[in-house]
Amino acid sequence: MIAGLFVLVAILLGATVHPKGNDLMVVVAANLIQSAFTGWCPMMALLRKLGVQE
Repeated sequence: MIAGLFVLVAILLGATVHPKGNDLMVVVAANLIQSAFTGWCPMMALLRKLGVQE
């Protein structure tokens, strides 16, 4: 859900504010690809440290 929200925000930023908003989509996509291969997601690690349950 968080990745999807980041992508939507990036699309809105890229379309309305500045084309550099598309860079956020590249970062999210790279994170999703990395997570698929390694099974480790930096966002999940952060959420766990914040005490969020799965």
